[in-house]
Amino acid sequence: MRDETGACVPADPRCGSGLAPTPSPRRTPIANPTRRSLMFRKRLFASAAAMGVALTVFTTACSGGTNATDGGGETLRIASVASERAGTEALIAAFKKTHPDVEFTTSYADTDQYQGTLRTQLASGTAPDVFFAWPGNGNPGAIEVLAPSGYLEDLSDRAWVKDIPSGIKPVTQVGGKTYVVPETFAGIGALYNKKTMREIGATEPKTWSEMLKFCDIAKSKGKVAFALGNQTNWVTQLADYALAATLVYGKTPDFADRMRDGKVTFAGSEWETALNKYLEMNERGCFSANPLGTSVENSISQVASGKAVGTIQVTATFNQLQSEAPSGTEFGMFAVPATDNAADTRMPGAAGGSYAVNAKAKDKKLALEFIDFLGTAEAINAYAQATGSLPAIPNDQFKSNPALQPLVDAQKVGQTVPFMDQLWPNPKVQNVHFAAIQDMFAGKATPDQVLTRMDEAYKAG
Repeated sequence: MRDETGACVPADPRCGSGLAPTPSPRRTPIANPTRRSLMFRKRLFASAAAMGVALTVFTTACSGGTNATDGGGETLRIASVASERAGTEALIAAFKKTHPDVEFTTSYADTDQYQGTLRTQLASGTAPDVFFAWPGNGNPGAIEVLAPSGYLEDLSDRAWVKDIPSGIKPVTQVGGKTYVVPETFAGIGALYNKKTMREIGATEPKTWSEMLKFCDIAKSKGKVAFALGNQTNWVTQLADYALAATLVYGKTPDFADRMRDGKVTFAGSEWETALNKYLEMNERGCFSANPLGTSVENSISQVASGKAVGTIQVTATFNQLQSEAPSGTEFGMFAVPATDNAADTRMPGAAGGSYAVNAKAKDKKLALEFIDFLGTAEAINAYAQATGSLPAIPNDQFKSNPALQPLVDAQKVGQTVPFMDQLWPNPKVQNVHFAAIQDMFAGKATPDQVLTRMDEAYKAG
């Protein structure tokens, strides 16, 4: 998940291959606010992790005042998921301060479209010079899927590699070689509207029992505790990732390693407890009345407008919440409790937005110069600020959104666990997960059946 998980965002949608190729970009100055403005559609992790939340159509733009076809200077082609548009544009704006003659052709797409189109472009030799890629494994755009095919430039000798924190370094590498520069550290938690929380007279729940009581209070006040957009497939993973962080990985930190060694499986593990609690929350009225009929856009609008108190989402969603809510609306965040011992609670947290260089980039020198800029504190901070995330490579210059403090605190004391899908062996597991959770909410699958299907996908390698 990653993105989100997101994912990845992080927690981020991971499926979608064989889709239509990217349309020809329109060259529009990135500084033009009219051209930059987009109707919000989807938002992601990944990330995830995530897992990425995104727009449903490709949008393209070019930064700089001179059309590249008029000989105005070098041109760098960049592609990213639409949920990372703000971060990408912040990077471009910062880079152009010292490289005013460089033109940028940018394209953004819904994560499903992005992953399929990227694979098509890489295979045909038409991919952009620099592009968004997910850390770890678990989806078609992840580096463990792309690197073995020779699509990614080896970045191991770049100066910034030594600064990548040890906690996320493994998911930036394949076979000991580094293939992406990570820009953000993202998390999954309960993001909520502080005004709505005050209106219902509730406080942040710290235990599972308090969580259920919180749902009851919200319902009694005519509100939804957590807006849930399970009509959008990648959203299905977020709540159970949040619960599994405590129930599975909090209790068994090496669960992913044990799965890889064949010592445990999804079925018969605490994953079943997590899914049962996911269903219990739905039956208790914690979620939107019809999660399968609610899109991610609608769920975020519910929180921004005060119809719902919060939503279990990737941290990058804060920016979308703020953009939709009335001016001055404040948001908070809390870790999703899964037991009645608050000390047990863990949060999913992982490397989020990351960028790779096309091994067949048309202007590799410029692409590497840009990727090196992405490894600087200036670039990382600009990206994190624009996306409402934390820097992947910490530095003392960054001022984080106060709402992210719970994630900052959890990271400092070692109470975060990786987005689960980043360490799964193939994209099939997450795709099966999405569909199976939707079936579970439709009454077509039990938690045990969901996990059995995931085990079958996992064994496919």
